[in-house]
Amino acid sequence: MTRAPQKRRLETRARLLEVAAAIIQEQGYSGLRVEDVVARAGVAKGTLFSHFKDKDGLLAVLIGDEVMRLLDGMEAGGAPQDAAELTARLAPHLDYVGQDRVIFDLLLRYSGTTAAEPDEVVTAGFLRQVALLTRWLQLLQAAGRIRRDQPPELLAEGIQAFLNHVLGVWFCMEHDDETPPAKALAPYLQAWLQPAP
Repeated sequence: MTRAPQKRRLETRARLLEVAAAIIQEQGYSGLRVEDVVARAGVAKGTLFSHFKDKDGLLAVLIGDEVMRLLDGMEAGGAPQDAAELTARLAPHLDYVGQDRVIFDLLLRYSGTTAAEPDEVVTAGFLRQVALLTRWLQLLQAAGRIRRDQPPELLAEGIQAFLNHVLGVWFCMEHDDETPPAKALAPYLQAWLQPAP
């Protein structure tokens, strides 16, 4: 049986996450402020910091959870049949990360990609995505639909790099919000996965 203080602590953490998610729905990730979270949750700043290292730690939990939800959706769709279908499966992830630079920056920082401050949930999301891509690429290689001259793990890591590249360019350049990042990804995947002549 959970002790009362532990139960209260878990309830407080859940409340902080719930309030932060509501604020993000209203104002976006960039609009999240610690002061607003603690005011709505009815707790002191120190309480938030006892649960999360800082605002980015709170965001890492929320973003990591959303990435895992998106990966669940990707897996539920089954293996893609070709590079175009693979691009379509990656589109919801690209759309999510592309909606706010805070998401992209935090995922890079907490994934260990930039070797700064890894977070377990965010890192697990990156590793899960590469593992899922590897499995799909193995199937596509076995069917002769993509190149076979490289191991699927390397091809999966390359796709991960293309995702980061496309999103980095998306945030660095002025872009038309009507054009999704997945459209920019498609030519990279076609060239990367095309079978050797």
